[in-house]
Amino acid sequence: MVKNDLYLRALKGETVERPPVWMMRQAGRYLPEFIALRDQYDFFTRCQTPELAAEITVQPIRRFPLDAAILFSDILVVPQAMGIDFKMKESVGPWLENPIRTLQAVEDIEIPNVDEALSYVYEAITITLEKLENKVPLIGFAGSPWTILCYCVEGKGSKAFDIAKSFCFQHPEAAHLLLQKITDTTIAYLKKKVERGVSAVQVFDSWGGMLSLADYQEFSWKYINQIVEALDPLAPVVVFGKGCWFALEEMAQSKASALGVDWTITPEMARKLTGNKVTLQGNFDPARLHSSPETIRKMVHEMINRFGKDQYIANLGHGILPNIPLENAEAFIRAVVEWKA
Repeated sequence: MVKNDLYLRALKGETVERPPVWMMRQAGRYLPEFIALRDQYDFFTRCQTPELAAEITVQPIRRFPLDAAILFSDILVVPQAMGIDFKMKESVGPWLENPIRTLQAVEDIEIPNVDEALSYVYEAITITLEKLENKVPLIGFAGSPWTILCYCVEGKGSKAFDIAKSFCFQHPEAAHLLLQKITDTTIAYLKKKVERGVSAVQVFDSWGGMLSLADYQEFSWKYINQIVEALDPLAPVVVFGKGCWFALEEMAQSKASALGVDWTITPEMARKLTGNKVTLQGNFDPARLHSSPETIRKMVHEMINRFGKDQYIANLGHGILPNIPLENAEAFIRAVVEWKA
């Protein structure tokens, strides 16, 4: 049994003494101990070496009183397992030499045996659970099919993903086939993560906010919902869609245990759109961690008071930025831990 089950109780909607807290990208680049490993090993070596991934996962747990750990990995390990050869290019980020832009290219993609292709992730889970010693739950994650399609078609990061969107609108048959292949692989991947011991899973839809509501429903949400439906009997599922406040009403009708929200929506509006039916997670602006620790504490307490302590998980509205001072990250976490009604 997990000693600190606050996060899991919040996902179930139980009454809690305070909200649980964790930070998206908490296992990462703002920590000096992470930077030391980054200087020794390239990005995907860190992802694909179970001992390194486990070590990076537990680094913030050793340092801060967090209520959950999230496995260090990357959303692009799924397309890599599908034979889509992503690299991490210096000063560019994700890079695909031959983007997927034809029906034939999509048809050539095979759905992998995830047990073999992603075995290093499952080994990392086993090692991480040993290191955590049942202190806090471990979260597994994957990217949404739409977000992964964006990278596969664009071939790199983008501010608007115009090429990816145009591909979907010009070649919907190819787009839906690619989305379904990603979805099927992701479901198998996340099921295996649960089997290996993660307590919950989160789906990151980083680029869902690029779409209109109608296009979101067609090209993103219906695939995310397949993942939710498949995983719901096995573990709690959290869905985080950056910029996707316009879909919250529909998302709240799903079996998702929690919905992540970013800083572009107020707590009151998020509660209204979801009808108080689902746990919410968020939504502190990561850039606000550049404020003074005193201001951070004040703003965090206000955020909790507005969301309410129950059916709520305190988090950022997106991943922590790499240049955030450690004392400011700690101020955010401790503000939640020390919050009193």
